[in-house]
Amino acid sequence: MTVQQEIICPGCGLALPARKTNNTGNYYNTSDECWDLYTEVLGKEYSDAVLFGQVHQITVDTYAVQHAGGRHPDKSVDVHLYGLYFALVKGIRSPYIPPLLQRVVSAIDVWPHYEPPTKRAAITVFDVAFCDLSEEHSKVVREWGQAVWETWSEHHAEVESLISHHLKMD
Repeated sequence: MTVQQEIICPGCGLALPARKTNNTGNYYNTSDECWDLYTEVLGKEYSDAVLFGQVHQITVDTYAVQHAGGRHPDKSVDVHLYGLYFALVKGIRSPYIPPLLQRVVSAIDVWPHYEPPTKRAAITVFDVAFCDLSEEHSKVVREWGQAVWETWSEHHAEVESLISHHLKMD
């Protein structure tokens, strides 16, 4: 009997069966196996215009922020954390977030370092990957985003202050 080896993702803690190849090459703090699952979720969203318009930005931002650390640069973590702020705190819909992020990116010269949280969200990309219905997918993505955003609570005031300063938002 062969025992399947499990790999634990360093970003989210998800345990998945190990695969035989190693070629992800991304800079997120993730296992190849977790990254593969994430790209499957992205494929589902790219193939469904409603999902793409409703939650794609939250999916991307949540995955990036949940996989901070390692070689993941501050600028990337920050941009995705700001995306979650726009979606979850300000209630801005996904299609309207990228232009706001572009404005923030052009205004910041030195990117702050936010120490990643030690507490992990209980929801991961795994929970999203196995949603059958679009409505369920959207609901779980929002729950996942909120759970991950909450793990970063010690930085919420800093994020809000930076966004307010650079975009003059109330």
